[in-house]
Amino acid sequence: MVIRGHTRTSVSLEALLLAKEERAKRQAEWSGRYSRPLISLTLVTPGPVKTSARYENIMGVALRVCDQRLRNNGWPVIAREVNWLPTGPEALWCVDHPAPEVKAHLIDTEQTHPLGRLWDFDVICPVAGPVGRQSLNRHSRRCLVCNEPAACCSRSQCHSQTEVLASVEKIINDWFTRN
Repeated sequence: MVIRGHTRTSVSLEALLLAKEERAKRQAEWSGRYSRPLISLTLVTPGPVKTSARYENIMGVALRVCDQRLRNNGWPVIAREVNWLPTGPEALWCVDHPAPEVKAHLIDTEQTHPLGRLWDFDVICPVAGPVGRQSLNRHSRRCLVCNEPAACCSRSQCHSQTEVLASVEKIINDWFTRN
């Protein structure tokens, strides 16, 4: 269990956009430095609150699960970094293994682990860029409320923020009850 002591604080859209820009800069810098596939992990945290003790615990589980998967597959980790930011925790790995296979395994992790719906593993190939689910003939991410394609529900705003947050809380509560 990871507890960093952050309080639940709302984050502005400007702060989120700046954090996304900074993450992209780190990814580009690592890609240039290592010339190997990168794994970038963030959490699916709808709404303005991006960090809390519960979210940090969920990130701690994601870190352990990803590290274990990499170890079990024998994929060398060249570098690893975790940042506990007010805009939400982020992690970055550089892995010496083909990006499409790494992405396929992480999609399986997102789809099979009880907390996986709350994890967003991006895999970036140093040559081809981000490896998308569609390039691997995989379904797009599903909505946390109705299980339809998430992009459609998000774009049409067919669920209230309250409904989405209730779904997130249910996933977290089910995990803590089970463990």
